[in-house]
Amino acid sequence: MKRSDAEIISEYGPFAGVDSVGGVTYDGEQVWFAGGDTLASFDPAGSEASRSIDVTAHAGTAFDGHHLFQIAENRIRKIDPASGRVLATIPAPGAGGDSGLAWAEGTLWVGQYRERKIHQVDPDTGTVLRTITCDRFVTGVTWVDGELWHGTWEGDESDVRRIDPATGEVLESLQMPVGVGVSGLESDGGDRFFCGGGSSGKITAIRRPKSRTGSP
Repeated sequence: MKRSDAEIISEYGPFAGVDSVGGVTYDGEQVWFAGGDTLASFDPAGSEASRSIDVTAHAGTAFDGHHLFQIAENRIRKIDPASGRVLATIPAPGAGGDSGLAWAEGTLWVGQYRERKIHQVDPDTGTVLRTITCDRFVTGVTWVDGELWHGTWEGDESDVRRIDPATGEVLESLQMPVGVGVSGLESDGGDRFFCGGGSSGKITAIRRPKSRTGSP
């Protein structure tokens, strides 16, 4: 396994009215994050939250190119970002113990925190298609350039790691500074990961290593 320190690019927040940041996603322009009672967004070129949707948002957040998906307790809600309307709801595989959420190859990928698992889920029915077992608590989850990455957070230690999607083997680890946790994770499709910071109320952008060949 390749291990290195995470390179901090920038930091956002804390945001007014937000006590904790859960899931994080990116729609190509705005970073969306779970802020507890709201799903809020901001332009990463700026710093202040610019939009918010009144929906329970404690854990993972994802974007499929058209819609937002948000974990709320034991459910995953599909949301129209323009109107804020909830369009559909499916069960979350962890029955309330869910954490990260990502969209890739037409399916949702859901972290199950204390069970140390990542589930691939049918976005229409909630059916679990397959499960990957990890060796640490799973927080945020993201796919980028055929690579599966997830955040971890245990005690004061947190990292962002690339794993083999077939075996769960850890291939690479980006160690976060002591005291900086990762509650949510999303790639911008380029050289950045956006990391939710839990009760700090902040989001940290770190450098993503150069892409390697692979596929989900």
